[in-house]
Amino acid sequence: MHTSRAPHPEGIAGTPTPARAVPAAPETDVAEARLLTAGIFGFALLLQGSGNAVPSGAGSALLEILADSTPISKAVLLILAIFSIASLGITFYKLWTFRRLRRQTATFLDVFRRSSKFSEVQAVCGSLNDSPLVGLFQAGYAELTTQLRQSTPAVESASGTNPRAPAGRPTLRSLTAVDRALMRASVVEVNKLEHRVSFLATTASVTPFIGLFGTVVGILMAFEGIAQTGSTNLSVVARPIADALVATAGGLVAAIPAVIYYNMLTQRVKLFASEMDDFAMEFLNIAERNFT
Repeated sequence: MHTSRAPHPEGIAGTPTPARAVPAAPETDVAEARLLTAGIFGFALLLQGSGNAVPSGAGSALLEILADSTPISKAVLLILAIFSIASLGITFYKLWTFRRLRRQTATFLDVFRRSSKFSEVQAVCGSLNDSPLVGLFQAGYAELTTQLRQSTPAVESASGTNPRAPAGRPTLRSLTAVDRALMRASVVEVNKLEHRVSFLATTASVTPFIGLFGTVVGILMAFEGIAQTGSTNLSVVARPIADALVATAGGLVAAIPAVIYYNMLTQRVKLFASEMDDFAMEFLNIAERNFT
C-alpha cells in the first residue's frame, strides 16, 4: 500500500516520518462546522433540496427555494424587485432623454453660432425646447430685451431734441443682471436633469440592508428549526439558510446596477452643466460686445 511522506520536521534533515492517521470527527461536529461557515458554502446550500437529493440544475433549485420561502422572505424579495424595476425604468428613461438632449443641444449650438441676430435664434427655440441651453438662452434673451426696451425711450427723447443727431443704439443698463438671469436658468435646468436620479442613490444605499434583513430572518429560521428538531443536520438548516442567501443576493442585484447607473447619469449631468457654463459665458461676451 502506498504511504504518503510528511514534510521533514524542523531541525531533522533527511529523516522521513510516517504520516499519522487523523481521527474521524463526529458527525455532529461536522454539521456544526458547516452551520458556522454557511456563508462560505452558500452556493452548495442553494443546490440542496428539501432532502438529500441534489436537483438537476441550479435554476430549478432557485425556483424551488423561492416557491417554498417564508412570507417574510417573499415580502423582502418583492420590495427589492420594486426598487430594482423602478431604478431600471428611471435609468432607461434618463438615458433616452439625455440622448435626445444631446442631439438638440448640438443643433442649437450650430444655429446659435451661425446666426447674426438673437431674434433668429429665438425663432428656432420652439423646436429645440428640450435642450438645457434653450432655457438659458431664453432667460438671457428675455432680460436683454427688457433692458433694451427700457433704454429706448431715453434714446428717442435725446434724438428728439436734436433731429440732426444720429439715433443712438440701445445699451444695457446692467450686464450683471443678465448674468444673474443666466445663473438662475442654469440652476433650473440642472434640477430638471437631476430629476429622479436621486432615487438610484436611494436604491443603492437601501436595498443591501433590506436584503440583510431577509438574511437575518432566514438565519433565525434556521436556528428555530434546530431548536425544534434538536438536530444540526444539514437537511434541517439548508433551506432557511439558502432562503437567507437568496435575500442577500436580491439586495445586491438591486444595488449594484443602481450604483453603476447613478454614477453614469451624474457624470452626464456634470457634462451638461459644464456646457451650460460655457454657453453662459459666450452669451455674456456677445451681449457685452454689442450692447455696452
